[in-house]
Amino acid sequence: MSTKFRHHMFICANERPDDAVRECCAAKGSLELMKKIKNAAKSEGISNIRVQKSGCLSNCENGISCVVYPEGVWYTLTGEENISDLLEHLRTGTVANNLLMHPES
Repeated sequence: MSTKFRHHMFICANERPDDAVRECCAAKGSLELMKKIKNAAKSEGISNIRVQKSGCLSNCENGISCVVYPEGVWYTLTGEENISDLLEHLRTGTVANNLLMHPES
């Protein structure tokens, strides 16, 4: 059995102190969303993928940061309403254009 994943999704779980100057994804519910994405993928039978937390992806100000490999597609997530689009990406490789990250200048 191969351990190579077809898609690998990293969701920022960076946590900063309440008085930090920069925002953080953990305060926006990134870990809870990651667990829901993992459970949804499993319940839909999407296999040979990996969804996991990451350290800071340096885009916390844009929303919950997410990157999917091998494509290297960056997403800004807002919540559970994004799950179906993310699952479609994991299932077929189709990029969810409506979730693409547009970093602040």
